[in-house]
Amino acid sequence: MNYLFPLTAILIWAGNTVVTKMSAGAIHPAEIGFYRWLLAALLFTPFMLPAVWLNRAAIRPHLGKVFVLGVLGMALYQSLAYFAAGITSATNMGIILSLMPLMSLALSIAWLGQRLSYGALLGALVSLFGVLEVVSAGHPASLLQQGLNSGDLLMLVATLAYALYSFLLKKWQLRLPPMQLLYLQVLVAIVVLLPLFLLSDKTGLNSQIIGLVLYACVLASMVAPLVWMQAVHRLGPSRTTLFFNLLPLVTALIAAAVLDEQLASYHLVGGLLTLAGVVLAERWTTPIRR
Repeated sequence: MNYLFPLTAILIWAGNTVVTKMSAGAIHPAEIGFYRWLLAALLFTPFMLPAVWLNRAAIRPHLGKVFVLGVLGMALYQSLAYFAAGITSATNMGIILSLMPLMSLALSIAWLGQRLSYGALLGALVSLFGVLEVVSAGHPASLLQQGLNSGDLLMLVATLAYALYSFLLKKWQLRLPPMQLLYLQVLVAIVVLLPLFLLSDKTGLNSQIIGLVLYACVLASMVAPLVWMQAVHRLGPSRTTLFFNLLPLVTALIAAAVLDEQLASYHLVGGLLTLAGVVLAERWTTPIRR
């Protein structure tokens, strides 16, 4: 029964990658990104604003760090993903996003003094080759002549932004209630994205776009983090993190069913290599002797 919590979160997040792809061409990336966080703030505010106000003395010293987290995890990551969706496939996005735990681990090794392990080193190489297999459509050598697809590159930067967000959460260990911290980051995202929203073309809201915004806001931004936190509480961080490895597979299956995306052999090979690399890094923790 406890496994339903992380599985539900992964299913929602995989669906959100497909929703992000569905939004491409239907609404400007800056517009849907702003609407998503604005709606989240409207839904959160009646419940969270009184608690945040009462806790303002404890929050004030951390405002700078909260701002950085809001920019990286809420504004930058999702905005880049919306822009990437117009240029690459949801399947590619899911596979690239699966690199996030490995990137976060690399940052911890570099800046927190975490020991480099054999698994982290080998896993990084295996995952890198897996991603190269995907973004080159099965011909890694072609990247030397053609370079990366701009959509895949944007998604790599988005994934790095979220990995840095996860790393900073771990490094700073802010002593704030999780829901208050989430609410404050949502407010930061609104402020940061407002200028881009004002300058972008406006599509307006219709029934299709409202559905996409509701999914991104209610399910991906509110429900999924809550059930994921519940999973961490019930299963522990290490066991819960392993479920993140299912994200590219679930994303590919949903994209094939909903968007009729074709799964090529390089998706399978690259996805398996990326998954194997992440699992190696997480499970083979024997440190390299210096």
